[in-house]
Amino acid sequence: MSEGHITVDAVEETCVLVGVITQQVTETTAEEYLDELEFLALTAGAITQKRFLQKLPIANPKTFVGTGKLAEIKDFIQRNGIEMVIFDDELSPSQLRNIERELECKILDRNILILDIFASRARTSHAKTQVELAQLQYMLPRLTRMWTHLERQKGGIGLRGPGESQIESDRRVIQMRIALMKEKLKEIDKQMATQRGNRGQIVRVALVGYTNVGKSTIMNLLSKSDVFAENKLFATLDTTVRKVVIENLPFLLTDTVGFIRKLPHQLIESFKSTLDEVREADILVHVLDISHPSFEDHFKVVNETIAEIDTTEKPTILVFNKIDAYNHIPKDEDDLSPITKENISLEELQRTWMSKMNNKNCVFISAENKENIEELKGTVYEAVKEVFKVRYPYHHFLY
Repeated sequence: MSEGHITVDAVEETCVLVGVITQQVTETTAEEYLDELEFLALTAGAITQKRFLQKLPIANPKTFVGTGKLAEIKDFIQRNGIEMVIFDDELSPSQLRNIERELECKILDRNILILDIFASRARTSHAKTQVELAQLQYMLPRLTRMWTHLERQKGGIGLRGPGESQIESDRRVIQMRIALMKEKLKEIDKQMATQRGNRGQIVRVALVGYTNVGKSTIMNLLSKSDVFAENKLFATLDTTVRKVVIENLPFLLTDTVGFIRKLPHQLIESFKSTLDEVREADILVHVLDISHPSFEDHFKVVNETIAEIDTTEKPTILVFNKIDAYNHIPKDEDDLSPITKENISLEELQRTWMSKMNNKNCVFISAENKENIEELKGTVYEAVKEVFKVRYPYHHFLY
């Protein structure tokens, strides 16, 4: 059942990436997706040797890309000894079989790569159970790919007999395992709901944001704790809750799992209890990596995912992190062309977003260099105080 998986921090494998430019996905967007896919591959321990992009009305339903492009990929991987091909979208079971038969190497799609990284990052029993459930649900319709070795050995003869019976046997085992994992998660979810209930009416603040924007570093700064943080995608999976006191005001601060584009729906479902922390928070602190060229797109992805989880309006503080890494190309004074993302200054960007947020709840910081952290603390304090005043109107010491 582990076939097709790679392991974080294992011996580095070589790979190529494959994406498509369609009517819905422009060339620029497709390149951004492949940038992210390359970072995912690197996080999983794979080195990207080449990218392949093809312009199509829609992805080929049989082989994702056209036969000519597939032949080009095959030629490259054979000549260069490439071990793995990673596709930027979810492959259907039939696409997976067809591509594997043609390329004769390990084939992954974006979903299985993300699931594998999650599996390698899971530390607690809760996270491990969540990830295993998502993997099993993803694997179930794709079981037949594991029996292609029978087809290669016997030319297809006998596949319908022992092959099919073995597949059916494996399917029953996986279905039983899925049922077991769901029951286990129900118990864990009940325990976590009880824990959340036991926290009483203390104000809850949740850090949310795209993966690798610096949430854990901010958590460490605000709570003076030591939450694991590194410059890799999904560095932390388990929800971390810390009690924080700013001036005279206590509140609970939660660090949640990072979001990402095209997050497998199996993960969203299995990580329900983790996402409940977002649902039950009083205040959201939405962290953005302002140095990333697609930070506005990331802002949209996170907001859309949160809207799926929770429809209620909540006070939100926007924290633009990594201002120390923000780069722009200053425009020449005589250049009359419109200002683009590349040449807008940090000051102009700050003015734009401050006006969007009506000058409230918008902070620009560098968690790495501890720049403007006091301003962040002050903004969080004011937001918590507003919730506290509504919840405990007789605590006059606050005002």
